[in-house]
Amino acid sequence: MSVAETIQQKLNNALSPTRLDITDDSARHAGHSGAAQAGESHFKVTVVSDAFEGKSRIERHMLVNEALAEELRGPIHMLQIKAITPAEEWQ
Repeated sequence: MSVAETIQQKLNNALSPTRLDITDDSARHAGHSGAAQAGESHFKVTVVSDAFEGKSRIERHMLVNEALAEELRGPIHMLQIKAITPAEEWQ
């Protein structure tokens, strides 16, 4: 399973998002410290979930980081997170 597929599976299981966008941004970081030669080390995720309702930006990021803790210790070097509620998606 690719890193992107793992991200998708874990975030779906943990947060039941109504929208989940995952972008592998590794090519833009090729040659930088922490960039894996094979890619799949730098990602952007947009997660839209009711699980974020009433939570601060830091709490939302913590939920995403907790779901991906294993990958953040391993193949993921950088993770850019946009975590919003369904209501915020249309603002």
